[in-house]
Amino acid sequence: MGACDDYRAADLVLLGAPMDFTVSFRPGTRSGPRRIREVSEGIEEYSPYLDRDLADYCYYDAGDVVMPFGHVQESLQRLEKTVAVLLGDGKFPLVLGGEHLVSLAPVRQAAARHPDLAVLHFDAHADLRGDYLGERLSHATVMRRVAEVVGARNVYQFGIRSGTGEEFAFGRENTRFYPFEVLTPLREVVPLLQGRPVYVTLDIDVVDPAFAPGTGTPEPGGCSAAEIVQALHLLQGLNVVGMDLVEVCPVYDQSDRTALLAAKLVREAVLLFGKPVSQK
Repeated sequence: MGACDDYRAADLVLLGAPMDFTVSFRPGTRSGPRRIREVSEGIEEYSPYLDRDLADYCYYDAGDVVMPFGHVQESLQRLEKTVAVLLGDGKFPLVLGGEHLVSLAPVRQAAARHPDLAVLHFDAHADLRGDYLGERLSHATVMRRVAEVVGARNVYQFGIRSGTGEEFAFGRENTRFYPFEVLTPLREVVPLLQGRPVYVTLDIDVVDPAFAPGTGTPEPGGCSAAEIVQALHLLQGLNVVGMDLVEVCPVYDQSDRTALLAAKLVREAVLLFGKPVSQK
């Protein structure tokens, strides 16, 4: 919805990462990028929150990275190389997952270009395990790997309400750890990040499954759909250099309200982090 067909003119590029090779409960997030695109036709291009319209922006949908089934390292490498091209061309990458492990690839590339990178992580799960069933690369370990890339104190975690005791202890001691809540701690953090490069990773299961049931590991007790939209709006004015939205699993939501929420968040992200054509 609303995408332009001119890569060179676009400053924000949408990129699908249809991988779900390491999911620990219910598979199917590889279908997330496609379904988010499909249902986007059902929402308006105009945002009444921001009083902005996609018609005034030029963003490009580059399609999906081809990820060979079952090959985790190769798939991440392909995604990382693609994001490197986007960043090298001065584009803002907005990656659609797929499982949460795909976030590691764009974070690596963003950190390589921005040594002072802060990562804002919205999720129901801490994702801080050292390994999961002996595997270091998993959607259950992704934020531990991200912390190794950017430094744990540069990782800000919001809405966390699930994990092992060891994960919660690691988060409280090492990351900027804000369990259970999203908006209140985010309002406190945003002023501290002014001027710093910021990467945003948003797992749709941060939202309560009453509002977003279409995800692989739903966790009751989360924020509302309205609250996650507000959270994204709070980032306006920050130097956000990249973003991903992951873990939409359409097969578990015949109503499509999860994918519709994701599409709405993508619309808001384009309008927040892209540039109007008039300003180029």
